[in-house]
Amino acid sequence: MAGIIPAAGAVSSNSKFRRRRYTPIADINVTPLVDVMLVLLIIFMITAPLLQVGVPVDLPKTSAQQVGGKDEPLVVSVNAQGEVFLGETKYDLAELGTKLKAVHEEKPDQRVFMRGDKAVDYGKMMEVMGVVIDSGFRQLGLLGEAAQALGKGGGGTVTPAPAPTPTPAPRGQQPAPRR
Repeated sequence: MAGIIPAAGAVSSNSKFRRRRYTPIADINVTPLVDVMLVLLIIFMITAPLLQVGVPVDLPKTSAQQVGGKDEPLVVSVNAQGEVFLGETKYDLAELGTKLKAVHEEKPDQRVFMRGDKAVDYGKMMEVMGVVIDSGFRQLGLLGEAAQALGKGGGGTVTPAPAPTPTPAPRGQQPAPRR
């Protein structure tokens, strides 16, 4: 905090009322600056994942782990109406094939991720996947929602099957060993 300190030799010992000369302290207080920067950091950490742009697709739930990578992959999306998008641009299947072949010539080891709405027909997804593979891409992945949403009222719930209760062996017989 900024404060004022008395200047040297400004105090007279003979007077009943002391007269002090104050000089300002010229230090910068960095605490408010650090507070503001931390608040901004938290705001950006929260909003950055929300800024993911793309076609709105209701992804199926999965328990698979995320796959990390170095570069930004291509994302092919199929919405509930069966429309195909590369990034955010809508293509029909013939145009998608020519566009992907051009991209494959520039970056042959590019990864392609496919996003498909739960309502999309399996045959439509296989058709789009065939176009991607025919374009030359071999690194193809399917995207789904994180498994944390499973069992918490978000879509279908998954309940584990009950464990079988062991039955006692009849007297005089030993249970068969498990393989």
